[in-house]
Amino acid sequence: MIGIPAGRGGAKRAGRRARSRWLASGFLISAALACLPVLMTARDASAASGRAPGASGDGPAPGPAAQVITDDLGRPFRLPAAAPRRIVSMAPNITEILFGLGLGGRVAGVTRFCDWPEAARALPKIGGLVDPNIEIIRSLDPDLVIAFRGNPLRLVERVRKLGLPVFVLDIGRTLDDLAPLVERIGRITRSEDRAAALAAGLRRRLETVAVALRGVRDRPKALVLLYGQGLWTCGGESYVNDLVERAGGVNVAAALPKKWALYKREAIIRDDPDLIFILARSSADFETGRDRLTRMPGLAEVRAIKDGRIFELDENAASRFGPRLVDVLDRMAALIHPERCGGGS
Repeated sequence: MIGIPAGRGGAKRAGRRARSRWLASGFLISAALACLPVLMTARDASAASGRAPGASGDGPAPGPAAQVITDDLGRPFRLPAAAPRRIVSMAPNITEILFGLGLGGRVAGVTRFCDWPEAARALPKIGGLVDPNIEIIRSLDPDLVIAFRGNPLRLVERVRKLGLPVFVLDIGRTLDDLAPLVERIGRITRSEDRAAALAAGLRRRLETVAVALRGVRDRPKALVLLYGQGLWTCGGESYVNDLVERAGGVNVAAALPKKWALYKREAIIRDDPDLIFILARSSADFETGRDRLTRMPGLAEVRAIKDGRIFELDENAASRFGPRLVDVLDRMAALIHPERCGGGS
């Protein structure tokens, strides 16, 4: 779990560092890539940094006996005495974790991208990730609002100024962050026991893959592509890069100092990956993407294409930093190392 900075100065420094990291993440919003990282605007940073943590506008000051923690922007947050009854989720992965904790019945509002589990589709919509409707959020009368990196900070601050309890999360660099994220959400929703069980299960599954691949020497070269226009792939800063490495492969684009970047056809020919994974929302999209790729000039001799090793991954699951990433890891490991992880299809 993320440590709580000691002392007022530590909280301020942590808040500044978190705000800087926040600006370098965010989400690329499109029909197919609703949850992939891009840069936020500098205006969001200036709007968010105009007040030190705990200053006027952060809501009522906690009582002397209240238990206070800090969120990932260094803002003080008073833990509720009981589980919140009306929770607004401002990101799809947060929604999935809330349902995973058995709190689906307490979720009062979600974004229009929150489509998993199926029950989330029927919940009131607050708008999108970067354009949530503040008035709708207020009308839902939440006793907890959970924001995630990618939500514009200026809008998160507007929600906070309404006096609503807002907790901001900015965690998710590698799969090791999954369990702490679950535990952190469990703490602010007073569902610590359920969160501990879910987090323990995630850690066990990660360890199972690690044990299965322990000592593996052959690490095939893998390329991960997003279905859609252009050849978008994950760089070394993306948690998808961590997925590839944990699955026993080598990401051919790991040297790119970005989370996601356009990849050139010439680079695919040069890197000659052994496997290609296409993140797609449906089998039809995957087949379209695969056919488009195989018809590109000069790619016929790329090993993955020549050997027919182009595989589908669920973009919905892979693009959200939530528990289903472990499902993606299991599938990827089975495809890269069927001899150790039971095979895949």
